[in-house]
Amino acid sequence: MTTETQLKPEHAVEELDRVTIRFAGDSGDGMQLTGTQFTKTAAVFGNDLATLPDFPAEIRAPTGSLPGVSGFQLSFSSSDIHTPGDRPDVLVAMNPAALKTNVGDLRPGGLLIVDEDEFNTINLKKAAYPVNPLEDGSLSQYQVVPIAITRFNELALEGLPLNAKDKFRSRNFYALGLILWLYGRSMDTTVKWATEQFKRRPDILDANLRALRAGYNFGETTEMFRVQYRVAPATVEPGTYRHISGNEATALGFVAASVLSGLRLFYGSYPITPASDVLHELSKLKSFGIKTFQAEDEIAAIGAAIGAAYGGHLGLTGTSGPGLALKSEALNLAVMTELPLVVIDVQRAGPSTGMPTKTEQADLLQAMFGRNGDSFVGIVAPCTPSDCFFMAIEAARLALKYMVPVIFLSDGYVGNGSEPWRIPDVASLPKIEWKYATEQDGDGEFNPYERDPNTLARPWAVPGQKGLTHRIGGLEKSGQTGDISYDPRNHHEMTLARKGRVDRMVQDIPDLQVTGPETGDLLVLGWGGTYGAITSAVEGARKRGLSVASAHLRYLNPFPGNLEAVMKRYKQVLIPELNTGQLSLLVRGKFMVDAIPFNKISGQPFKISEIEGKIDEVLGLRGPYTIEFGQSSVLSGG
Repeated sequence: MTTETQLKPEHAVEELDRVTIRFAGDSGDGMQLTGTQFTKTAAVFGNDLATLPDFPAEIRAPTGSLPGVSGFQLSFSSSDIHTPGDRPDVLVAMNPAALKTNVGDLRPGGLLIVDEDEFNTINLKKAAYPVNPLEDGSLSQYQVVPIAITRFNELALEGLPLNAKDKFRSRNFYALGLILWLYGRSMDTTVKWATEQFKRRPDILDANLRALRAGYNFGETTEMFRVQYRVAPATVEPGTYRHISGNEATALGFVAASVLSGLRLFYGSYPITPASDVLHELSKLKSFGIKTFQAEDEIAAIGAAIGAAYGGHLGLTGTSGPGLALKSEALNLAVMTELPLVVIDVQRAGPSTGMPTKTEQADLLQAMFGRNGDSFVGIVAPCTPSDCFFMAIEAARLALKYMVPVIFLSDGYVGNGSEPWRIPDVASLPKIEWKYATEQDGDGEFNPYERDPNTLARPWAVPGQKGLTHRIGGLEKSGQTGDISYDPRNHHEMTLARKGRVDRMVQDIPDLQVTGPETGDLLVLGWGGTYGAITSAVEGARKRGLSVASAHLRYLNPFPGNLEAVMKRYKQVLIPELNTGQLSLLVRGKFMVDAIPFNKISGQPFKISEIEGKIDEVLGLRGPYTIEFGQSSVLSGG
């Protein structure tokens, strides 16, 4: 007798080191959820990974339209990786619009899985396809696998008391199940998540689990796939790991700073993409004494955070570029009052509203100079999602020790991206030093601007402390009495003192570390979310025998004390940035180093190949390098 198992086709298993997958569909198709669930499964399996969510700014773009396409790219590997990959090996396109906006990135020979049921006349017209691309031969360079996902999903859900819309919405789980099977991954992680997520909606839970299993079983029984793929777990440093996004890590980092300092954390914020997740995460952590406040606008949010700092707490506010502009006047108040405030800026493409869901690094000069007068703040910048945790602690540490506002300059790529994070030993985390003024500081008449000789920080006197009556405010004060002063010499000295606190932070930040040769032909210098692409590109260049090193700045004001010496050990310095050349402007102006800018302002992160191309140009191995943008291209450089 022939059994069901014997009827299943045998699948060869191919071992791979790394795979990059992109899920793409309408903004209501659940592509972010699908990608996140596969990512969590890969993390549990032990792969190294990196992700790139990409979604439209519109709350609900027209169904099936090109502007409404949402995507999620992830790369998982059996070895250490730094980026979510340049070009996907697999594209899952849930409709024609998703195909049209994403297929140009799929590598030649890549696997293209489409929901053929959605390639109807209406959807083809919305995507501006004159003919069906599944039939005209235009996709011949790919391995095209058309599957009736919508129809098969409906069959799997027959008998459930759900309307057609709810059934349609579960087809992303069908696609997820298929991809889990294709890469030999268990459904257990997703089943566990769905069971908890939909426990109050058993009908929706049943539909999603049926869809998931139907997609998995389709892969197992169909003859469309003769090969399954395996990506072995990565060899990683022993420890406890969790999958974490940059915004999640930012929230946890500031909670850790609160615990390490013994100060209660107050977070005042106004919702803004892509920083809103920090508010969402911190609002869940009230058990740690965290106070979150969703303000009516950006100005109220920073005003409340300044009030918290004035009252002796760890004051924190968060936003993106447009909100930082609105906060600038109040931020200057924190500069003048010399309070330990931290401002999170998760950068996005601008100016104005710009492209709210796309990444950019164009707020560096705003963070440095975007206030009236000579206004000095510290600036730190995380380079990966997990690094957000550590740099959040650093931002709080420097703000409290030097009694100065510090800007935490993240970006959409880092904040929305995710990776495995090795949970650190608490004992390894840095100490956070701070002190309130004491009654002894008030012997005689209290001077709120009497400075610590090492840090130039003024005493932190909390209102109501005996003998420490004082006034601080936006008007210039006397450095001797704290009274309002219009004396020219006093203003000169107070301005230099405010600058000096930031300058002296250099004694508390580590030297810049170089990866690669200590001297050579080229140093590729970066900051923020360019870390992964730069590191990978420079590693590739060295494997080709080129004399190239990389260094990455996580402290931007002040710069590390050895930055100038490091740059001068190389014949040339290349600075890739997702802006028009802001760091290169600062480096050229401060150190007179003829740094070469390499700029991309597309709302998308650098690809490894783009930085490799520019390296070859700078070293004379090719002509001028051109970044390709779909059907167009632009020259990038100085």
